Amino acid sequence: MPNLTSTFFRVERDGPVAILSMNRPDKANGMTPDFWTDLPRLMTELDRDETVRVAILRGEGKHFSGGMDLAAFAEIAALLQKEPGRAAYALRDMILRLQGAFTAIERARFPVIAEIHGACIGGGIDMITACDLRIASEEAYFSIEEIHIGMAADVGTLQRLPKLISPSIAAELAYTGRRFLADEAKAIGLLSSVLPDREALQSASREIARDIAEKSPLAIAGIKRNLAYARDHSVADGLDYIATWNAGMLRPADLMSAVQAKMAKTKATFADLLKA
Repeated sequence: MPNLTSTFFRVERDGPVAILSMNRPDKANGMTPDFWTDLPRLMTELDRDETVRVAILRGEGKHFSGGMDLAAFAEIAALLQKEPGRAAYALRDMILRLQGAFTAIERARFPVIAEIHGACIGGGIDMITACDLRIASEEAYFSIEEIHIGMAADVGTLQRLPKLISPSIAAELAYTGRRFLADEAKAIGLLSSVLPDREALQSASREIARDIAEKSPLAIAGIKRNLAYARDHSVADGLDYIATWNAGMLRPADLMSAVQAKMAKTKATFADLLKA
């Protein structure tokens, strides 16, 4: 049985949709040590469950996430008081571990939808840039806050954001740390849609998730893998990769099911992936 218990997240299922809610509303869902250990573990456990086809990542309370909990910065400051070489090695190891928490979102075979309301700052930006889809309510606001505490963001924003929006705009936001609202986030390409309020946001995220869950999970996994590959490789490499992928993964059962359903004007049904 998968271990989906967590002190930071509440995990729910809506059929093939897994909903991960950051559940520390009194602290704006600040990312405590439990967050960094639980997120990659939960993503791995859900990835092993062949019945999961989509995940939604959201926050309880007034905000999506205020980023890394301040206690974590105190831990870093204490670490830097130690012998410089060893402290630097330990800090690098810590940063790589934190990066891995968000890379786990990318590595999952299913799409992850970020459902954003209120504040999404600092580590919140790192997290949503690793998600596949991002939608927000109208009052949501964003900021790459790290510059305000004298550091460069180091858990994914500087690497992923310029692949999602104009590199020049990403640079301006990182250098200034200014807040920007949901409408601007959509205009620059960070969000796919903006909803009028949180209720509409939750309804929209579930509608998108259900729509994706009705598709072939093998095809969805192929799309996610190939989008990530294309982002990090040349067009020629990406074309070669998708040709090889479909040569190995494309099977007649899903194609026939989809074609027959279209002809009959009904919805096709697709088998879950196999348990590894």
